[in-house]
Amino acid sequence: MFDLGMPEILFILLIILILFGANRLPEVGRSLGKALGEFKKGMKESQKEFTQDNDEDESSEKDKENKKSK
Repeated sequence: MFDLGMPEILFILLIILILFGANRLPEVGRSLGKALGEFKKGMKESQKEFTQDNDEDESSEKDKENKKSK
């Protein structure tokens, strides 16, 4: 997806270090980690809801078909 090599990654880290400073860097890392964790949690929940809704729709369609065939 992104063809990042070692020089590009080091450049990005240097820019981040300059922008936030060495003292705030751990705080920024923790915040970024928490944000990514929440994002992944939200994605899992939405996938779970989607599959449940999809399963419910399929079961209701099967029930309708069974009633028609009777």
